[in-house]
Amino acid sequence: MPEDVFIAINGDALHAKSKVYIGRALARKGADDLDEYQLWASLALELLGKAALAHKHPSLVVDPTHWQSMFVAAGINVTTDVKTITAKTLFERLTHLVPRFDKTVQKFCQDIAERRNAELHSADLPFRTMRLDGWEARYWHACDTILHQMGSSLEQWLGAADAKAPRQLLDEVAKALAAAVKLRVEAARERFEAFNRAERERRTREAKLCEPQHQVGIFKGRYEEIWAESCPACKCRAFMTGEQIGEDISEERDEHAIWEVVDREFVGEEFRCPACDLTLTGSDEIGASGLNYIHEDQQEREMEYEPDYGND
Repeated sequence: MPEDVFIAINGDALHAKSKVYIGRALARKGADDLDEYQLWASLALELLGKAALAHKHPSLVVDPTHWQSMFVAAGINVTTDVKTITAKTLFERLTHLVPRFDKTVQKFCQDIAERRNAELHSADLPFRTMRLDGWEARYWHACDTILHQMGSSLEQWLGAADAKAPRQLLDEVAKALAAAVKLRVEAARERFEAFNRAERERRTREAKLCEPQHQVGIFKGRYEEIWAESCPACKCRAFMTGEQIGEDISEERDEHAIWEVVDREFVGEEFRCPACDLTLTGSDEIGASGLNYIHEDQQEREMEYEPDYGND
């Protein structure tokens, strides 16, 4: 990774600027100016997300169609006019970097960015119509998720005193979510147990015959992989789907083999049980149910070889 990249895409500089902006956001909240609170908070979130990507590599935050910016990301400062990715692209990329930054969190972040753009570039007043309890808890959750991936925390980002209220809010939200999911699982269990014995056996038998690759239609979204799980409510065969967040070539292979084994990692986005109709959306709900939202498997595929050059 280049050590001397332009400040516009330097991870530490982006992180520092995000701290300045969230400080301004909290100052506006303290002054009871909730419109500007959300405005500065939305800017801080985008800078924090870019800092997370830039810490992995600066090329992740520059516009790939602007070659000058790609050079700068490689440490070759050919311009000061660096073009960075849009908020939409930023939040899409974070889903592949941060395991808990799932589609639910991505949509929230995209929504707040769109409201910010409307606030700045039109006569609309989207922040004024947005209730504080309609966005604040989800905002701190998104920030906490990104910071955790960076090896940081709300306490480090905000300062221990300023982080006290957001941390307390997140704890309250987590408890509320856990309670809601627990009730949902119990309701699905009761619903399944209310069936007569023959119906329970039929549903259990049919669930065992279902294969993951045939379950695309039961999910609302479209994801990269579907895998089987045991339902926390009825214990029948159920399914989870999500996006791949990483892969590694297994070291255990024959040097003369034409096939390779790939260790893959996915993060769960949706859970569906065909037997009791239990539904869980997002890694937070899945985790609160007791299921592991991280899925690992192995795939065997044909090895790809680079073509030989200069040997004709």
